[in-house]
Amino acid sequence: MHQPISRRTLLAASSALAAGSMLPSVSFAAPTKMKLSAAPSETDLRVKGYAAFAEALKGDIEIEPHWSNSLFKQGTELVALQRGNLEMCNLAPADISKQLPAWSLMTSAYLFRNYDHLKKTWQSDVGKEFIDMAREKLGIEVIRPVYFGARQVNLKPDKQIKTPADLAGIKLRMPPGEYWQFLGESLGANPTPVAYAELYTALQTGVVDGQDNPLVAGRTMKFYEVTSQFVLTRHVLGYDMLTVAKKVWDGLGKDVQAKFRAAADKAFDANAAEYDKQESEAIEFFKSQGKKIYEPDQNAFREFAQKKYLAQYGKDWPKGALEKINAIK
Repeated sequence: MHQPISRRTLLAASSALAAGSMLPSVSFAAPTKMKLSAAPSETDLRVKGYAAFAEALKGDIEIEPHWSNSLFKQGTELVALQRGNLEMCNLAPADISKQLPAWSLMTSAYLFRNYDHLKKTWQSDVGKEFIDMAREKLGIEVIRPVYFGARQVNLKPDKQIKTPADLAGIKLRMPPGEYWQFLGESLGANPTPVAYAELYTALQTGVVDGQDNPLVAGRTMKFYEVTSQFVLTRHVLGYDMLTVAKKVWDGLGKDVQAKFRAAADKAFDANAAEYDKQESEAIEFFKSQGKKIYEPDQNAFREFAQKKYLAQYGKDWPKGALEKINAIK
């Protein structure tokens, strides 16, 4: 038999429901999902940096990486960011310069002396000027550089290289494209376009006299087997820019933005140290293989290269920007 419900019981139950409706509701926001497009393959050291970065952001941001340009082809990521098809990218500064010619300064030879100088430049007033320019004119938020080593000259002929004049007539392999060919000229060499996959054979058969790449690549691709020396020119520091679509960035909130920047700084500073370590190990390895390794006259190369870049591209650069970057200690 069912017991009758008293009026007192009904009143008590109603009061309990009313009290429950007054309690604050607890809700948990799901992490913001962000697709990342990047050119490096999964074996690249930069992927390790991005893994540490993503781990630090768990709970606030869920990063979905796409390596080897499997989501967007290299050169198309910037437009994808602008159209809202992509949230985040490991973006080449040269791609930014195609829409914003002033940025060609940030891709020029002998601009950055080392990683510390690169980092300080992007933290300086002149670096912030370029970041503001990209935000206002392109609709992207440029966060910081992602370093991947210095490019060095690697030659087959056993000829001492001290100044750009010593590279006259040297067929230096450079990647295809106007930017890369000009870079070869800015070193004093005769730039010769050869695909990366064909470079070992081109060195072996004498199609080219040398190549320029980070030392780690010279070891991995075994270029040392068909060359005699490495000239530590450090003419270009390889770096990309961690970049976020502005609308996405603005929607993160100040606290998450601060956490994002701090996580990026920690991850990619550690990554840069790994590149420097691997470069030092590569130098010792090349010495063990009997290869000559030495530094040329850096000032002579810097003066030669910057003069050529100023004549070719200087009209697009903000006035005094090159001098300000050179003055950063």
